[in-house]
Amino acid sequence: MWVVTVFEQDSFRMFEFEEMNEATLVMASFKGSAILSYTK
Repeated sequence: MWVVTVFEQDSFRMFEFEEMNEATLVMASFKGSAILSYTK
């Protein structure tokens, strides 16, 4: 599972994806700070 973590002012949001290409497309649409990670 691929996880995109998006950091905002006082919080964060996490989104889960099965495919890496889906996660990278979503990550590219965010303008702030974000991290892409993989977990089993």
